[in-house]
Amino acid sequence: MSEPVNIENMSAKEMLGYFQNKLDEEAREHKKEGKLVCWSSSVAPSEIFVTMDVALCYPETHAAGIGARHGALDMLEVTEQKGYSVDLCSYARINLAYMDLLKEKAITGKTPAKLEKCPGADIPLPDVVVATNNICNTLLKWYENLSYELNVPFILIDAPYNHIMPVEPHNKKYMAEQIRHAITVLEKLSGKPFDWEKFREVQKQTQRSVKYWLKIAEMGSYKPSPLNGFDLLNFMALIVCARSRDYAEMTFKKFVEELQQKEKEGKYAFGDNEQMRLVWEGIAVWPHVGHTFKSLKNRGMLMTGSTYPNVWQLAYEIDNLESIGESYSNVYTNTCVQNRARVLGDVGELGKCDGLILHQNRSCKLMCFLNQSCAEIVHNRLDIPYVMFDGDQTDPRNFSPAQYDVRVQSLQEMVTDQKRQ
Repeated sequence: MSEPVNIENMSAKEMLGYFQNKLDEEAREHKKEGKLVCWSSSVAPSEIFVTMDVALCYPETHAAGIGARHGALDMLEVTEQKGYSVDLCSYARINLAYMDLLKEKAITGKTPAKLEKCPGADIPLPDVVVATNNICNTLLKWYENLSYELNVPFILIDAPYNHIMPVEPHNKKYMAEQIRHAITVLEKLSGKPFDWEKFREVQKQTQRSVKYWLKIAEMGSYKPSPLNGFDLLNFMALIVCARSRDYAEMTFKKFVEELQQKEKEGKYAFGDNEQMRLVWEGIAVWPHVGHTFKSLKNRGMLMTGSTYPNVWQLAYEIDNLESIGESYSNVYTNTCVQNRARVLGDVGELGKCDGLILHQNRSCKLMCFLNQSCAEIVHNRLDIPYVMFDGDQTDPRNFSPAQYDVRVQSLQEMVTDQKRQ
């Protein structure tokens, strides 16, 4: 038997790794025991699945992990040989390749060489897939493919686009009905009734996790800041995968305590070298995350705010399905340009930012198509310069370190010149 783990003695970073592994282990155990395993898009209402004791795996987070550990090219080769276009989302292409390799292993009983050396976590094939199109409409085709090729049910929670804000009443009602329908489908699949009392407790847990997540983001407002904003991108794994479990709350609470202690002791993210503060707009370039961070750090440029982690500001009223529906509809990428620019500006203002750097992500059109418009609005509102660079969330071929460094240097010069004036 493995020795009991004392979580209280762990650092927040250690807890992050421990709980990520624990979630994957639980999914594997569910599969062995004949319980439901679900592959889910990142901002689908996890509350209803946790209530029904369905193990959740997140293809986006899994693909990001493979990319960060430099295993993307092997996976991308699988889907490109199958005929998938290189213009499709690299998260989708990596996940579809992983699915194919798992299917091959199940049929032959042998682990394919590419799967053997895949650096991502070992997750099982799903019994059901769920997607909410609040982050991206094209992922519907991705999840349709998963459903078709694996012959498993596909639950779609359709989130109407918010052309005006705030979220309109009919959109809230529509979302509430979508969630009710998903619950009905889960009841049929699991063969057991939905536990509304447990659902209430899971909602409370989600709100506690979100509360501490927002506390972490707020630490970026301290000047100088004890928070390195790139840590938000790493810890984001638990707000995606475990916000409806106490795993996220415990980890974020510990991280907040650590940051508060650093602030008390005068220990800041860049020490005495915090020369300017930036907003990072977009998903990380996972295969090159080290380079993108170090290029900024070497110039004393600290990322203190980003809209990407803010996607999970899922605050709602307990026991109010319309309020829950509103929170899952009011997602940054599912709102009009005026709202996106407002949120981006608010992040820059909270982080006391001097400049803005925007990732033109080939894989995520919805995240970057409005970058130019939003950047101009924020530039006029906060009077801060901005630059853009070309990249990709997990396909390393779409990023040029040299181009990135030139853009970062340009931003540094513009901010320095502005401060001098």
